[in-house]
Amino acid sequence: MQIMDLPFGVTNWAEVAGEKHSGTTGVATWRTRQFGPVRVRMVEYSPDYLADHWCQKGHFLLVTAGELVTELADGRVFTLTPGMSYQVADGAEAHRSSTVIGATLFIVD
Repeated sequence: MQIMDLPFGVTNWAEVAGEKHSGTTGVATWRTRQFGPVRVRMVEYSPDYLADHWCQKGHFLLVTAGELVTELADGRVFTLTPGMSYQVADGAEAHRSSTVIGATLFIVD
């Protein structure tokens, strides 16, 4: 990824409006900023959240609070806690997220 023509800036995520996305269970609240082709998000998953789809989008994802379970379509399962991250390319491995206790994520894609 090359980040071009982006001046220095500061984001106060508390001031970015949240957009609700229902999962199969629970809700994801996305606070999103777009910088050219780069999307940056703070995402909060409610307790008992389960994504309603298998995602094919590439991400860099960092867990900042809670606990995230990421399941890959091939059956592998990863549990991430604060300070852990994952990265996956567009179209590389279908994945979906869930959480029992809730989670807050910082995502770049």
